[in-house]
Amino acid sequence: MDNGDATAKVSASLNVVLADVFTLYFKTRNFHWHMSGPHFREYHLLLDEQAEQLSVTGDAIAERVRKVGGSTLKSVPHVVRLARLSSNEADFVAPPQMLAELRNDNELLAGFMREAHFVCGGVDDLASMGMLEKWIEEAEGRVWFLFECCRGV
Repeated sequence: MDNGDATAKVSASLNVVLADVFTLYFKTRNFHWHMSGPHFREYHLLLDEQAEQLSVTGDAIAERVRKVGGSTLKSVPHVVRLARLSSNEADFVAPPQMLAELRNDNELLAGFMREAHFVCGGVDDLASMGMLEKWIEEAEGRVWFLFECCRGV
């Protein structure tokens, strides 16, 4: 990017999305580790797949921030300051609640990614826009799977 203002806008927007991705990644792992009940295996594997997808997305976001000339997140406290999604530290969460919470968080994340897409479009950062479109599609896929798992539960 040629413009320092554009770099700052894109970096700031993507860093906030990155904080949300990290927060959702850790919540997904938390629920993966603490899953129980009659659907343990299928939910455990589903959340493992979703966490891996979030991990790959997080790495790609951070690398994109660096490619545009920005600086990315540096610590867990930095993530906590920027994240809009919340964690869940309850001692027990019932599996249907886990799935519903992750579905809602993925819906929110897709919306946050759309906001970042708008920011990137405002400075003609087509590469970031394209990446965000892919990540929005992935978030919508996670929402769909979690929604279908919650049916009839």
